[in-house]
Amino acid sequence: MARIPTISFDRGTLLLHPPPRGKGWIDFATWDERVEKFRVRAIDYRPLIEALKAEGTEFIDEAKGFGPLDLVPSFEMPPYQHQEEALTAWKQAGRWGVVVLPTAAGKTYLAQLAMQATPRTTLIVVPTLDLMHQWYAHLAAAFPDVEVGLLGGGSRDKSPILVATYDSAAIHAEALGNRYASIVFDECHHLPTDFNRAIAEYSIAPYRLGLTATPERSDGKHADLTQLIGPEVYRKTAEDLAGGALAEHEIVQIKVKLSKLERDRYDRLIKTRNEFLQQSHIALGSLQGWQHFVQASARSPAGRRAMLAHREAKEIALGTDGKMRILADLLAQHSPERILIFTADNATVYRISQDFLIPALTHQTPVKERHEILTRFKEGIYKTIIASHVLNEGVDVPDARVAILLSGTGSTREYIQRLGRILRKGTQKNKRAILYEVVAEDTAEEGTSQRRRGLGQTRQTNPQTGPKPPESKPQPLKLLPGSSPPTPTPTPIYGVGKASRKKAAERASEWGEKPSKSSEHLEQVSSPDYPENEFPKSTSESDEGSDN
Repeated sequence: MARIPTISFDRGTLLLHPPPRGKGWIDFATWDERVEKFRVRAIDYRPLIEALKAEGTEFIDEAKGFGPLDLVPSFEMPPYQHQEEALTAWKQAGRWGVVVLPTAAGKTYLAQLAMQATPRTTLIVVPTLDLMHQWYAHLAAAFPDVEVGLLGGGSRDKSPILVATYDSAAIHAEALGNRYASIVFDECHHLPTDFNRAIAEYSIAPYRLGLTATPERSDGKHADLTQLIGPEVYRKTAEDLAGGALAEHEIVQIKVKLSKLERDRYDRLIKTRNEFLQQSHIALGSLQGWQHFVQASARSPAGRRAMLAHREAKEIALGTDGKMRILADLLAQHSPERILIFTADNATVYRISQDFLIPALTHQTPVKERHEILTRFKEGIYKTIIASHVLNEGVDVPDARVAILLSGTGSTREYIQRLGRILRKGTQKNKRAILYEVVAEDTAEEGTSQRRRGLGQTRQTNPQTGPKPPESKPQPLKLLPGSSPPTPTPTPIYGVGKASRKKAAERASEWGEKPSKSSEHLEQVSSPDYPENEFPKSTSESDEGSDN
């Protein structure tokens, strides 16, 4: 009885033994007399698997050391249009290719979306230690339930998600080669050097994403990116995303999930409050209803407990630890730009000021100290300041382009004023202002967010969580009468520089996709080494973009 061919990983290459009966594998293999086995380049793992499956060849795969991950993001925010388009183009190309976007276009978040759409062990490669720590902060905040590690700068972690510098990843390429199903190459124009290219060539990763603003190299080696990562699948320039009369701006809502302990405590507190409101026939849908609640809370111990429960629940939503992780991530992403942080209460201001060593402004700040802080911020000495309500009016900081709203009131005026702090163009060319609105999911904060953005009061009821505001994407607000809207973004052309598409090493059905006619025969191949449930699909293709 013939032995079943086995594929194994050997220090950055593949060994295939004994040779399969078909012919599809021959183009990838070279005979190695030292071990008397056929050897295949690690980068050819995916086309080799496809060739064997296309011929119906039974084989044993001992090469891959990667597997699926449960990547549930701890926060959500709507992607920009170009991020959605880039993600779609990359998936249509078989999760294999290069995306070209200008600086500050959100390439890190695009990579997060790609990871959510391809939930496998992932290696992220970056050129500098600063970027390594920024990526680490972002991914640790995005996926707190999955271990995120570092390789470089003295760290040598082994984790399902690993962020490494190009230098360190190249040094350890032989050891890393079979551990990760996906690789994200940040600033991928650094890859096609004689030293760095080993990261791609020694890896069997079937899914690869390259990110860069400038893929072209003076030595012409950018052409190698097609072989190392895949074809260029999407491109946008800074001009494509430039703004109009005001600085182009986006309002990005990030939804943070409470931890299990926070959620349990929050639900108990809200239940205590609501039971009292129901017994007292009080509805908190208006100012009058709130006044009745305040009056009733002073008349009985039950009312006092209900008010205390209401305040504690509000404190949990406003100050959840998840918001602090998001704040750390956003500060790392936008460093060293000038950033304004807004909260609804002084306690949170002082907490963040102490934890992050950020100058704080409240109504308690002396006038001279306030002036000194703002002057140093305008001069760029201070890169970040945090305030409660004192920066809503009368402050001109035209070079600030990033604002982070951690909490606030339901006032539309306050919301517009805070957005207005970052909309002046200042001295920056093609300034792109961003207001991040961080909201605790499934809490009263969602209703507050709806009110201040003027999105109406229509409610949808969930039998488990109760009333919940309808989902809608935040839209830019018009601040000045007669101001022209941002220039529309041209429709992109997908598949720029398209090469022949590679089929996935995993069946299309495992992603919830319909196989193409040319690959239907792959779906019919069944092997004990590639069972149907090896990588259980986490979501259908149509749903992948919803968990952003």
